[in-house]
Amino acid sequence: MTRTYLGEFEEVVLLTIAVLPEPSYGAIITQEIERQTGRSVDFSTVHTTLKRLEEKGFLSSWMGGATAQRGGRRKRYFAITLAGYRALEDIQQLRNRYWSLIPKNLQLKGI
Repeated sequence: MTRTYLGEFEEVVLLTIAVLPEPSYGAIITQEIERQTGRSVDFSTVHTTLKRLEEKGFLSSWMGGATAQRGGRRKRYFAITLAGYRALEDIQQLRNRYWSLIPKNLQLKGI
């Protein structure tokens, strides 16, 4: 099986969905990313990333019911899949392996 790697922002989006208490939609995911990272995130960037993660099999989505608050429009909800969770585990293991290889007495040089 070919491994699919996560980009940095894909990882952040996937982690965000994994930590939210229930299936969430784009606006909530965007707000949580901004809250956790302290950086401004464009909704269209999150939407594109959600679509890409779903295409990779890391997310599943479904349409919720229409609400009057949204003018009769429906929300698309997202949840992490088993493949998405395993991808997060893989990247965590890779990062931990690299961190463990950094010498304890690493000499840093200024520019």
